[in-house]
Amino acid sequence: MTAAAAYSAGAVARRLGVAVTTLRTWHQRYGMGPSLHEPGHHRRYTEQDIERLEVMQRLIVEGVAPSEAARWALSSASALPALPSPVPSIAPSSPDLVAAARGLHRAAARLDAPAVRQRVAAAVHDLGVVVAWDEVLRPVLAAIGHRHALTGALVEVEHLLSGCVSAVFGAVPRPVPTIPAQILLACADEEQHSLPLEAVGAALAASGVPTRMLGARVPPAALATAVRRTGPAAVLVWSQLSTTGDPGQLEPVLAAPRRPIVVAAAGPGWDAAALPAGVSQPATLTEALVLLTAAIA
Repeated sequence: MTAAAAYSAGAVARRLGVAVTTLRTWHQRYGMGPSLHEPGHHRRYTEQDIERLEVMQRLIVEGVAPSEAARWALSSASALPALPSPVPSIAPSSPDLVAAARGLHRAAARLDAPAVRQRVAAAVHDLGVVVAWDEVLRPVLAAIGHRHALTGALVEVEHLLSGCVSAVFGAVPRPVPTIPAQILLACADEEQHSLPLEAVGAALAASGVPTRMLGARVPPAALATAVRRTGPAAVLVWSQLSTTGDPGQLEPVLAAPRRPIVVAAAGPGWDAAALPAGVSQPATLTEALVLLTAAIA
């Protein structure tokens, strides 16, 4: 090991932006210390040691308990070189939102369904659907999903959290049935990630705007039939994965006898360059709400 590959505690602390005492605590409590030992010298950190510490630090930011973060970082050393940078993290814009996100993450990790449901409901009630989704719910879901992609674990955590979020969105009071639903929401063909679509529906409902929700995995023929039968002013189709974002499924909607005023393709699964002319692509929940409500104004 060359001198260039060995780092003092002070150098590592500056690199990570933490205090030296924090490094010592992580070493003593969790075994996250330097691994290089040369006779007559203090122990030094290697690049691999620092990579482990960076993983631990990022997981802590996501709301994972330090002991669990250290255990995961130590057990996945072989995967460290493949870690993307930066790792998606829970980083809302205020201390209250940080606390809400971390509390929700920890409750989900414990599989504490009542606590998860309560925290999701509190976020939606206190912050509104849009802020709750953008600043608390989506970041936590993204962090859990990213860890699943790296490790193959946490499927049960993601399912429990998704189910609770869906239940809370479904409980948002809907407008009276006498108001006609002029907005149609559907997932792309074979697309199973419906939570973002449910967030749109809940946010519109909270604003007094009814929607017609078709949900996950809507075949193109079924979508076209629904458009013909209901004549919506706006249609939004969600695609999370590139495998479900076939732009051809939007063509029947555009060709409907009573073409909707707005046809929107939302989600990261769509290729903007391949979308048919006349299809909008909102990048955020707020943009989607503005676009859809403008069609019925």
